[in-house]
Amino acid sequence: MNLPRVQLTAGDHPIQVHVARSDEERAQGLMFRRELPEDEGMLFMCDDCEVQNFWMKDTPLPLSIAFLDEDGTILRIADLEPHDLEGESSGHPVRFVLEVNQGWFDERGIVAGDRFTGPVFLENA
Repeated sequence: MNLPRVQLTAGDHPIQVHVARSDEERAQGLMFRRELPEDEGMLFMCDDCEVQNFWMKDTPLPLSIAFLDEDGTILRIADLEPHDLEGESSGHPVRFVLEVNQGWFDERGIVAGDRFTGPVFLENA
């Protein structure tokens, strides 16, 4: 899929993300991708702010996932294993979900409570 891209930044750490907005784009996500460049990811923009559940059906990459508040604040981070059908839940209502290579957050010291900035988030921090 040819998705729009935006740059997000957490502290001194920029990342280029593909933005999945439609049901079809979100359903496809990173399925079947065998590699993801180090500083790239996918941002899922959900239609409604609600508890989001993500799984790894047909996704061979180990990923880390962050559930983000409207202003880009990270509410929860989890690791996802390839092809895992159990997945992870945001636990709280969110509209934004960011997937990156597994370990990306840990390697940069990014934790829950940190905030991403970028053109898709409300600027009320």
